[in-house]
Amino acid sequence: MISSVFTISFLAALANVVVALGPAAVNLRTAGNYAILSKSGVSTVPPSVITGNVAVSPIAAIALTGFSLKLDSTGQFSTSSQVTGKLYAATYAVPTPATLTAAIGDLGTAYTDATGRSNPDFNNLGSGTISGLVLTPGLYTWSTALSITGDVTISGSASDTWIFQVAQTMFVAAGKKIVLVGGAQAKNIVWVVSGSVTAGAGAHLEGVILGKTSITLQTGATANSRLLAQTFVALQKATVTN
Repeated sequence: MISSVFTISFLAALANVVVALGPAAVNLRTAGNYAILSKSGVSTVPPSVITGNVAVSPIAAIALTGFSLKLDSTGQFSTSSQVTGKLYAATYAVPTPATLTAAIGDLGTAYTDATGRSNPDFNNLGSGTISGLVLTPGLYTWSTALSITGDVTISGSASDTWIFQVAQTMFVAAGKKIVLVGGAQAKNIVWVVSGSVTAGAGAHLEGVILGKTSITLQTGATANSRLLAQTFVALQKATVTN
């Protein structure tokens, strides 16, 4: 009788176990503390709407353009009417410079990790042009540029993961959207792109963008995302929420 009860309990517990699908998650470490992180600068054509922290390093606050910055009395950060969060630069008061140095280092580590993943589940899907597809958990790689010319759906559970490796540029056409279904979480999706990333006017992004070069959100584009760039980030009346 005791054995039967144990077996039933074990099977019930096993039924509730959720097995995550996809590659091991990319650890952003302290780079994950920012909605936007850039080494060369962040510009906005107002009004943009950003939820989360914004930072530039190893450069000065002059590289945060279009924000009408208001320096806090501590000298450690600024604020802006366009940002629900804080803005940081390498020239602000301690401990900001050291904190940003660590974050930029973690950005580089995350990029190296994501680009170094091997044995993809999907290779050069759509020959670099995708539209109307449902993307299940896994590692995807393109040796070409990636053009998203129609809405794309990312489908999976809240614990599933995706890594999209793009060896050249990434472009999302104007008005086109990346849509999440089934509980998929933007924090578990990583786009690691060796070239520039551009979201056309009114386009929508989902997931963390690890950019080797620039990231641009054109007029009215939105992103449920973190924009982590090794050069600059340009926003044109855009919305970024992490």
